[in-house]
Amino acid sequence: MTDFVGRRRELKELREDIARTGLDTLSGRKAKAPRARVLLVAGRPGSGRTALAEAFVREVAGDYPDGLLRVRLTAPGGEPVATERAVRTLLEGLGQPTPPGAGEDDLSAALRDALVGRRVILLVDDAADPHQVDALLPDTPECLVVVTAEGPLTGIPDVRPCTLGGLDTHSAVAMLSRLIGDTRVAVDPRAAESLAEECGGQPAALALAGGWLAAHPKAAVADVAKQLHDMPPGITGPLGRTFRLVYESLPQPAQRTLRLLPLAPAGILDSHTASALAGCSVAAAQSTLEDFAGLGLVRTARDGLFLLPGCLAPMLQALLEAKERPAEVQLARARMLERTVRLLTSCRAMTEDAEGDEESGDRLRERLDGMPRALRFPDRRAAATWLDTRLPALTASAAVAVADGGLDTLARRLVAALVRALAGHRGTAAAAPELYGLHRLVLDVAERRDLHREQAAALLNLADLDAETGRTQEALERYRAALVAGKAAKDPYATGRAMESVGGAYMELADWPRASDWFGRALSQALARGERADEARLYGRLGNVHTYAGRYGEALRSWRAAAAGYRRLADVPGQAKALSEMARVQEYAGRPEESLHTCREAIELARRAGDLRLQAALQVRLADTLDRLGDPAAARLHRSAADRLLGDDPAACEIRSGSD
Repeated sequence: MTDFVGRRRELKELREDIARTGLDTLSGRKAKAPRARVLLVAGRPGSGRTALAEAFVREVAGDYPDGLLRVRLTAPGGEPVATERAVRTLLEGLGQPTPPGAGEDDLSAALRDALVGRRVILLVDDAADPHQVDALLPDTPECLVVVTAEGPLTGIPDVRPCTLGGLDTHSAVAMLSRLIGDTRVAVDPRAAESLAEECGGQPAALALAGGWLAAHPKAAVADVAKQLHDMPPGITGPLGRTFRLVYESLPQPAQRTLRLLPLAPAGILDSHTASALAGCSVAAAQSTLEDFAGLGLVRTARDGLFLLPGCLAPMLQALLEAKERPAEVQLARARMLERTVRLLTSCRAMTEDAEGDEESGDRLRERLDGMPRALRFPDRRAAATWLDTRLPALTASAAVAVADGGLDTLARRLVAALVRALAGHRGTAAAAPELYGLHRLVLDVAERRDLHREQAAALLNLADLDAETGRTQEALERYRAALVAGKAAKDPYATGRAMESVGGAYMELADWPRASDWFGRALSQALARGERADEARLYGRLGNVHTYAGRYGEALRSWRAAAAGYRRLADVPGQAKALSEMARVQEYAGRPEESLHTCREAIELARRAGDLRLQAALQVRLADTLDRLGDPAAARLHRSAADRLLGDDPAACEIRSGSD
């Protein structure tokens, strides 16, 4: 903040504490391992602890060339941020991957590994629990951790505390001067000192008083000091009295809008959120938020966002509970969630215009038809930027909607819209960490409402992500649970998919008997339902299992059935790949002549399908077989053919297994 004033003594002490000898060294004890220096800025909400920490890290930033990472550990409503989410935030700031579903310990270890050899500042704001901070601490002594909290961090060794009280009178008056100008302070300096005293030197209270005076240029500083002094005794604390002065000066519509702001997820606000909560136009909401920012009731952030100060959240929550009926609060929350769903739908629709063809343009116009102009995005890039900047608020909205319990229909729509928007703009793989959390929210609602089909879908999605990140045992348990839910829903797709996935998990665990058993169960269902595409695929998966288990006769029967299935489907590429796998198994079984014949048949099918990559891979396989049969001249011809098809890139000649 450019308006930071005072605290020169505290800044000097913090800088000196970086190089000061640790308490363990002074006492003669040897620390378990070198760790980053931890500096604590402690103070009550509104004392300016975050502003001081920000000013300090700006001063020492030159000593830490690898940058600054920020994370907040308490939401504006007072709820602690999950440690897993905090670690992910820091890893993302370092540009490191965050595997979906990874536990807190694994993520903390990944963070420490990522910080090895770096000189980084970690600014950890509003810590509520020492355990939260401990999970973030680097083992690298070259790093610096600056923590803000209300009290001590018991349990973390060698923490350097800096406890804040109010600003001194000179600094408090200087802060008022910056907010309201020098003239009114110079006219009556004693009144300015009196106002600073009424505010207790608290920066948050001074910001509110200064904001009110700036909005009322004809008001005298002495009058504001007197109003604060004459407040009823029931209003405790300088911040509470100053807030009441500002709140009661607002018109009724603005008061109601302000009371509803604690409903904003994660304390992140924009014009759409405020508009939906208050039931007013987007333009009116934007103007109101800008007025609130001038008064010090909200803070301006980047990208058109505003932040609700944590020190004001308890007072606003108390007003909300006292003055708004529960039904009105629920209606306001529902309006906000409905607006979010519509914005996500508009955001997702912009991805359909990616190719720019006529069909996708028609789909885009159809989706946006009838949607207000304020909810539309000018282009895909603007939609993606909106999604990126609002993602913390969007994920918090989904979590709040699910936790509410009374808005499950809206919650399901919101999660589904957010999943589609993330997949459309980022791709499923890149969005996997966020999708994992969203699928867990879907599972919570489905279990609460006994929605077995949605429960099965959520379990399958979570299990797929577990399997992709190597947690095969966890994936297996979820696939089995999905099978139970699919049977309860009488959903043949879910049960078939679950049985096949259970087989795939056992295959990953190299448990060939169980893998073939579960693939066989899935195949029996597909045969009973006449699902030919599933039949062909499952025959191929069975062929793979039998091949790995060394049961070449059964493998050949399965691959023949798979090839026949693809032929009936007129799937020429699928048939060619099945025959290529047959050729591989025949070679393993010691039948090189049969393998040559099958391989040539597969090459012809691949040529008909126009699959150059498969043709080249089969030519290489054919060459290898000819080498083993003692015909190197013919082998060279086939390798030359592969080179002509795709060049000399060995990776281009790899044949993927039928299970892939």
